[in-house]
Amino acid sequence: MQNSLDLGGAYGATLERVKAQGEEKERLGMAVLMWISHSRRPLQVDEIQHALGVQIGSNDLDLDNIPGISTMLACCQGLVTIDKGTPAVRLIHFTLQEYLRTHPELFDRGHSTIAETCLTYLNFKSVKDLSAGPPCNQRGPPFLEYSSLYWGTHMRAEPSDLAKIFALQVLDQFDSQISAEILWKSMTEYGNPGFTWRGTSARHGFSALHCISYLGIAQVANPLLEIKKWDMNQRDGGGVTPLIWAASCGHEAVVELLLQQKYIQPDQPATNDGRTALSWAAGNGHEGVVRIFLGRRFVNPGRMGRSWGKAPRVAGLLLGRRYVNPDSSSKSGRTPLSWAAGNGHEGVVKMLLERKDVNPDSSSESGQTPLSWAAANGREGVVKILLEQKDVIPDSSNNFGKAPLSYAAENGSEGVVKLLLERKDVNPDGSDTMYGQTPLSWAAVNGHEGVVNILLELKDVNPDNPNKLGRTPLSCAAGDGRDGVVKILLGRKDVNPNTSDTVYGQTPLSWAAANGREGAVKILLERKDVNPNPSDTMFGRTPLECAAANGRAGVVKILLERKDVNPNTSDTRYGQTPISWAAENGHEEVVKLLLERKDVNPDSSSESGQTPLAWAAARGHEGVVQILLERKDVNPDSSDKFGKTPLSYAAANGREGVVRILLERNDVDPNRSTKSGETPYMLAIRNGHDRVVELLQPQRSI
Repeated sequence: MQNSLDLGGAYGATLERVKAQGEEKERLGMAVLMWISHSRRPLQVDEIQHALGVQIGSNDLDLDNIPGISTMLACCQGLVTIDKGTPAVRLIHFTLQEYLRTHPELFDRGHSTIAETCLTYLNFKSVKDLSAGPPCNQRGPPFLEYSSLYWGTHMRAEPSDLAKIFALQVLDQFDSQISAEILWKSMTEYGNPGFTWRGTSARHGFSALHCISYLGIAQVANPLLEIKKWDMNQRDGGGVTPLIWAASCGHEAVVELLLQQKYIQPDQPATNDGRTALSWAAGNGHEGVVRIFLGRRFVNPGRMGRSWGKAPRVAGLLLGRRYVNPDSSSKSGRTPLSWAAGNGHEGVVKMLLERKDVNPDSSSESGQTPLSWAAANGREGVVKILLEQKDVIPDSSNNFGKAPLSYAAENGSEGVVKLLLERKDVNPDGSDTMYGQTPLSWAAVNGHEGVVNILLELKDVNPDNPNKLGRTPLSCAAGDGRDGVVKILLGRKDVNPNTSDTVYGQTPLSWAAANGREGAVKILLERKDVNPNPSDTMFGRTPLECAAANGRAGVVKILLERKDVNPNTSDTRYGQTPISWAAENGHEEVVKLLLERKDVNPDSSSESGQTPLAWAAARGHEGVVQILLERKDVNPDSSDKFGKTPLSYAAANGREGVVRILLERNDVDPNRSTKSGETPYMLAIRNGHDRVVELLQPQRSI
């Protein structure tokens, strides 16, 4: 507290010095501080220079009005600095920003001044004359981008009559202005979370009405609507109407204004995703806008009975376009309630559930209900609200058989898991139809220890329940390196630490070893009943072979420290040993680790007779080749069942570097033929490896 008071006093004293410099220097110094403290993003040096050079209401920029950077800094008396890397102008410390925020009297009409400056800049003749489609690498005038993107933000914060006049001038002939292009690009690429059409390049249809609806300035929208007859339902390049823009951004006053227009269609969806204005407002949690839509008393023509005669058709023409369906579905089948629930907007959810024409258990195209979306995203408050509804099924499954509990468990939402488990009609051990995983399995594979503990407290949860691949929660956790979950599961007597899956036949240890999960490997090996040397059923590989093949040096080191791990076992499909697998895949560190063992055969043969050197040569792993050739017990010219030597393999596959290494050896015969009579030279010619052919050609005469 004392430090804050000291800083406040220092800042106050410095500001007094700024004000005591004389009229011009005081004006410039305070203006710089106002711009930096009020700007919506850090300003570059040339941006703030141009901003300060603007005379509000002028027709163009007078370059003589642009202050020099040294003058600007001097007038601020050390309160402002320039970032070396950016270069952006900033306050000397974040505490100064807080000080200026708590002393609004320092800057009279800060936001309105910035808005008027931005709009003046955009109305400059030199700016209006710019093409609306500049090359993407052309920045344009320094202050153009900031003015185009943020004039509306500042005006909305502090409207002024002068800014309104300037804004209407900018919006006149808006379609041809470069500021429209800049704003559109920002809206569709950078600044609008949730809009699925981000990156849309075509600005066709993006009118001044779209712009002002997006910015949400009712003071400008009102006179703008009086200037000309607008197509109230026109879609822009992203298929979005002005009303959807206003609703999605939560601009209540503009929404009200648009809904008063004669030909407005409030339920018209966007073409890209089929979402209505209400859907976007609900999804973004704008309660005020949602309340406006739900408060509209228009007839739903689809609910008029036959006794009305032709009335339904007439009502459809006259009133139907103005009806707001609170339960409309988007192209993905999601309703406003679904979007609000998934995003955790409790107030909106409550409002929608008060409506009798809103289905609280509607399904999207994927089969997910509002409860499912809320559970998946950990929206505990919404889940609680939905579970109070009698017509909400708490254990409903989506198209893949996945229930809300599984979604909550997968994402580690402990609070939601507890809420769902309080229900007797929720199956705590139900598996989905796609992967066959239970909530416990989902929690285990994602490392959510708290959820795992909650589920294991239940008697009707099988801690060893396999999924469709035959992998148990322990197998999933070990394979993904979820050490905490592995420890929890191994603490259970009803969990088998050696269960192998039904597809690959790998145990939890094999999965952990193959994926390099050193922690899980150590934890598993601490158990006396864990087999450190099991072979899988697909290739007959041990955990050591799996780790060696995938280059998991850390795991290889752990396993080699065990006396009960055989470093020379060969798999049952190819007959390759750990060193053979490591050599084939170019894992030099693993090869070195294995060669440190005296009981490792560096020249072992696979079923086809290939040695580790032959495998490395065939794959072009020069580092491994050199390591193996340093060994006296490695035959550099050994042949396999087909009579192919390491040089034959290297030549056939165009491994120029390996060919050079082997040709330097006196104990390698460059003309040795395979059983089919082909020399390395002939193999290189047959496969079109010209550089290797050149290397081998001189050897033919030797």
